[in-house]
Amino acid sequence: MADKRPVVLYGASGFSGRLVAEYLREYNVPFVAAGRNKAKIQEVISRVPGIETANYEIVETGGSVAELAKLFSGAKVVCNTVGPFIYYGPAVIEACLQAGCHYLDIAGEQAWHRTLSEQWSQKFADKGLVIVAAMAFMSAPSDAAARVCLELGGIDSLEILTMFDGMPTFGSTQTIFAVIQTDGFYLDQNRFKPWPRAVGYEAVVPGYIRTQLALSWGGFPHPVWYKDHPQAANVKSFGGLLTRQIMEGVLATEKHFEEAIKPLPKAEQEKKLAEMANAVQGATPPRENAREQRTIDVIVGRGSLESARVTLFGTCCYKQTGLMQAWAAHNLIHGKPRQLGYSSPAAAFGHREILRTLEHHGFSKMKIEA
Repeated sequence: MADKRPVVLYGASGFSGRLVAEYLREYNVPFVAAGRNKAKIQEVISRVPGIETANYEIVETGGSVAELAKLFSGAKVVCNTVGPFIYYGPAVIEACLQAGCHYLDIAGEQAWHRTLSEQWSQKFADKGLVIVAAMAFMSAPSDAAARVCLELGGIDSLEILTMFDGMPTFGSTQTIFAVIQTDGFYLDQNRFKPWPRAVGYEAVVPGYIRTQLALSWGGFPHPVWYKDHPQAANVKSFGGLLTRQIMEGVLATEKHFEEAIKPLPKAEQEKKLAEMANAVQGATPPRENAREQRTIDVIVGRGSLESARVTLFGTCCYKQTGLMQAWAAHNLIHGKPRQLGYSSPAAAFGHREILRTLEHHGFSKMKIEA
């Protein structure tokens, strides 16, 4: 289709989808806002500031591979915001490959990243396409900052901490609970090693007197991105919310899963976890406020004799996600990625470019200590 808008935003009715639409408008990128309920998409998109000046259309679609491939045909980029991705991602990635589209998503689920790397990377590379999952706050800025840390020289080990203030969206909450059933890994001398399950970690966070409670949350994508990196041999990623009560609740859920839910059949596990997620968050949170919803990424690097720390002080994690999705789509429409197949955000688009984009929009500021 010669007149096809170049970007399909799949999951446009969600909280993150609305923000992606907002920044696609800012970058003057024509897009198709797609999902399962046309009326709901219309309602959500109508509230995007300035949407009347955007070039877009709304399309209702089912979730099968055939339906999605038909929808994606003729586009260049798909921005997928429909999670949990371990459940809903396979049909979308298959449809992208069939339609010949670059693939972006907001997934921080390590299990999904391992699947993309192992099963889909070469297939996309063979077609000249890129897969950039986790083009979102919880992973992309810290990926970029980690590469700044590696530039400082002599660093072969990274600890990466990502935390934010605010209330997770419905989709994020579903994902948090979904990954509880998956195994998470860190890198030890370029080999995957499993995280202990249902364990919390006290983290020292710049700008805060008290320590914060962090979790491995399925391992994060970074160990997958750096699996065969020639410099970074050891990578551990942690994260969470800067609200201890919420984190203690998630940790308690992880322990409950190990004791009471893990012995159940897989389908029953998924059902129980979804029910628990629905009980935690069933509504859409308010639009973020930079004076309230703050973020922080801390990357500590170590070598035999060297050390370094790179910190990103930021705001509004979901707005960061919307911006990065739109910026990446804009880049893929007007240029070529630096790497084909499965790629980290920084490897695909450049770590300095990501950091400059976030700073230009007032979302983060970097501090380097070497």
